[in-house]
Amino acid sequence: MSNEVKETSLQITGMTCAACANRIEKGLNKIDGVEEANVNLALEKSVIKYNPEKVSQQEFEKKIEALGYGVVKDKKEFAITGMTCAACANRIEKGLNKMEGVTLANVNLALEHATVEYYPSQVSVADIVGRVEKLGYLAHLKENEQDTVDFREKAIQKQKQKFIISAILSLPLLWTMVGHFSFTSFIYVPAILMNPWVQMILATPVQFIIGWQFYVGAFKALRNQSANMDVLVVIGTSAAYFYSVFQTILSGEHHHAQLYFETSAVLITLILLGKLFEAKAKGRSSEAIKKLVGLQAKTALVVRGGIEKEVPLEEVIIGDTILVKPGEKIPVDGVIVEGNTAVDESMLTGESLPIDKTVGSLVYGSTINKNGFVKMTATKVGRDTALSQIIKVVEDAQGSKAPIQRLADKISGIFVPIVIGIAIITYIIWLVFITPGEFSSALEALISVLVIACPCALGLATPTSIMAGSGRAAELGILFKGGEYLEQTQHINTVVLDKTGTVTKGKPELTDVYAEEHISERLFLSFIGSVEKQSEHPLAQAIVRGILERGIELRDVKEFEAIPGYGVKGIVNQKAVVVGTRQLMNQNNIDITSILNMMEELEANGKTTMLASINGQYAGLVAVSDTIKETSKKAIKRLQEMNIEVIMMTGDNERTAKAIAAQVGIGQTIAEVLPEGKAEEVKKLQSTGKKVAMVGDGINDAPALAVADIGMAIGTGTDVAMEAADITLIRGDLNSIADAIIMSHKTMINIKQNLFWAFGYNIIGIPIAAAGFLAPWVAGAAMAFSSVSVVLNALRLQRARLDK
Repeated sequence: MSNEVKETSLQITGMTCAACANRIEKGLNKIDGVEEANVNLALEKSVIKYNPEKVSQQEFEKKIEALGYGVVKDKKEFAITGMTCAACANRIEKGLNKMEGVTLANVNLALEHATVEYYPSQVSVADIVGRVEKLGYLAHLKENEQDTVDFREKAIQKQKQKFIISAILSLPLLWTMVGHFSFTSFIYVPAILMNPWVQMILATPVQFIIGWQFYVGAFKALRNQSANMDVLVVIGTSAAYFYSVFQTILSGEHHHAQLYFETSAVLITLILLGKLFEAKAKGRSSEAIKKLVGLQAKTALVVRGGIEKEVPLEEVIIGDTILVKPGEKIPVDGVIVEGNTAVDESMLTGESLPIDKTVGSLVYGSTINKNGFVKMTATKVGRDTALSQIIKVVEDAQGSKAPIQRLADKISGIFVPIVIGIAIITYIIWLVFITPGEFSSALEALISVLVIACPCALGLATPTSIMAGSGRAAELGILFKGGEYLEQTQHINTVVLDKTGTVTKGKPELTDVYAEEHISERLFLSFIGSVEKQSEHPLAQAIVRGILERGIELRDVKEFEAIPGYGVKGIVNQKAVVVGTRQLMNQNNIDITSILNMMEELEANGKTTMLASINGQYAGLVAVSDTIKETSKKAIKRLQEMNIEVIMMTGDNERTAKAIAAQVGIGQTIAEVLPEGKAEEVKKLQSTGKKVAMVGDGINDAPALAVADIGMAIGTGTDVAMEAADITLIRGDLNSIADAIIMSHKTMINIKQNLFWAFGYNIIGIPIAAAGFLAPWVAGAAMAFSSVSVVLNALRLQRARLDK
């Protein structure tokens, strides 16, 4: 084992004192393979000397995070040009992952971009770009999606120009070749085109000017000790071209030249045509991103210093006052401070009916102000707006890899050397056994094998389907955070639904008030409302809203305490007020036996009851009812028809939970679960072999969302829940659960079709080419068709219908 010692540095966050630095330093020095670790509190930096044979940098990061601190990392996206097949993407990915300071690099052939996660203290953007260029490709930092779209359009135009020039020079050679066939002897071929020197003049620019990109790619691939499609193309076309040059030099009265100029020129032309079709098709597969980008407003009318001024969207800052006229797009996320209107939020929620907005209402960028003039304050701008976050999630999903792609990646890594070996064996067999001494026949077979085996289709099979599938899902209001979740969702057989805000609308109302005789109802509500006002729980907000609507004044609260899963308490007018569940009353030794029957009756009707005590004496109760979403019952029935078990889990009492569950057709409930217990309940289900999807919308659902096989967050819920989830259901409609599962099924079927076609094409095509049944130009056309067909098959997902 090597005794080499390397030095690395990491930026650390969360240190507050010297004890923190000492703790991290001791922890790092205990790792096997670490020679010396020093932590500097002032610079928030650690310098570590280590043996890379014994320990990796990721171990340092894990240790620091296990100790309760963070390591500064960055994540950037780069547009990559020059990739021709999966081997190119694999080579760049391996090269980037070997860089010191890079923790993860994913390269997507279909999107032509790389996502790189790295430590900025060790490696820079310039270093990453330099490494890609050293590997033989071009890279630039991806600023925004429109920049990438423009970059791709320019590349397509350049490819189109090359193809046109190549086609013009190759057509006369193709004409000559066709004229040689016995069944086409009636076709007139000008004598000048039969001249070997004329053919060489036509073929040379195609080979070395138009086709120079293949030589450059092949050279860089071989220099990096790997092989790609360029190597196959260069070997095949060069063999045909240089053999023809040799024959041309020998040509004369006593030597009839056997020329293959048309083979090399037509092959390059067909490969360029295939790449052009492929590039256009790949452009179509990112239509979802283009549509989302196109929804954004371009300018905003802001008020600064009392003056109205129209500014570009990029110049809007948080806190700006913005005026929005009827019919205009709302430029950024914000809150209305003046005016009333209705807003079309269909681009976010899919809900066709406009939503009424008034002072205090939240509005979202790129939604449409229908009929009122409003003044709003910007709260989120740029990359923080709801639409920008949606675009980011879709981009990440399209750029990620599904586990199924690993098989294609492994095969692509060894595919080209194997094909070259098969081509050489084919050449020898033809030259020695099939047509002894006939060099031309052996050469044709070799070229056909090399060309038909280009692994483009294999490299495109998975990423194009992921792009199209996740893009279509986004149009349906389903955001997959990555390709792995798009793959895993198909296996879900159990769906666990949170109640409030998921099955129900999450906007409960105060329906019943019962105060004891020793206290007036208004005073009772004043005390309860004062304490509940401090809580952010939806039920507490409903109680407060109902009390305020009754015109009751709330009071100051001291020593407020929220007890998760149970209730709240505080001091109001020097009286101890406790509001919450019967368990909370029991914990505080409050006698509630006299009202148990009333509670049971209310709960049997699907109402949630909250009990209250004042100064240790039971004072009364309030009941809150939450309305069920119109689509919940139908969506749950749809899941059950798909043989998916549906369970409702809630912190509410069992009687209320069963009443709500019965209304929507759910047979199994898990009630009275504390926030920290939801994750444990999910684990119990998983322990029985079930593949569980957890669906929720609140902060208390976040642990369960993270633990579940697939976490689905309702898009109308909290940011914390959406961050913890693998899928965000923007519309808040439970039908999106079934849609997500069906979309996963359809995408995986599509990927398997693509892989079957790509593998099958090579398994069938290589033996046919080796047997001499395919002319090289036919093999070239078949190779181009295989890549295009895979992409076109993936594009079918953009029209996928999800029957409800």
